[in-house]
Amino acid sequence: MKKQPQITEKTRQTFVEVFCELYSQKPIEKISVQEIANKSGYNRSTFYQYFTDIYELLDSVENDLLNDMKKEWANKELSMHTVQDTLYCLDKREHLLVLNALLGDYGSARFLKRLKKEITLDQLELNVPHNHSLTPYFIEFYLTTSLSLFRLWLQRQKDLSSEEFFKIVENLYARGITPYFKE
Repeated sequence: MKKQPQITEKTRQTFVEVFCELYSQKPIEKISVQEIANKSGYNRSTFYQYFTDIYELLDSVENDLLNDMKKEWANKELSMHTVQDTLYCLDKREHLLVLNALLGDYGSARFLKRLKKEITLDQLELNVPHNHSLTPYFIEFYLTTSLSLFRLWLQRQKDLSSEEFFKIVENLYARGITPYFKE
């Protein structure tokens, strides 16, 4: 007897959600299949019907998020000229649990590298020469700073509205921090 697709997807999603919840609280090395299965309300054998191990689950979580982002970018009329525009694709309620895990204290440095690769120089409207020896440093500064600010915003549980957050990032790049200090 075949399982119904919606039940299968619900089971898989439950494993993903429990994994993300755990991964936002502790390193992946401290998470066991048994713990995920127990918290999900399933047994280990059910977990193994979906994933070979925790690292395959992590790959799946990362791939799903990156694929969602690519779809969002493809569907947007908005051209992705800034990292803020790109990060705007991540600012969705359904991504919050995954982002808190992947960008959290125990998150994946590999995911950050993969995310940076997805944001190409062609997408960014940076006023830097393409073939200059310093260009990689400018791009790394821009991407790393934006992603770090986005990570902080998530860790602070989005204490600013999306509009306020993206505006402050834009202002920081345009004017620096000096306008925020009182004389």
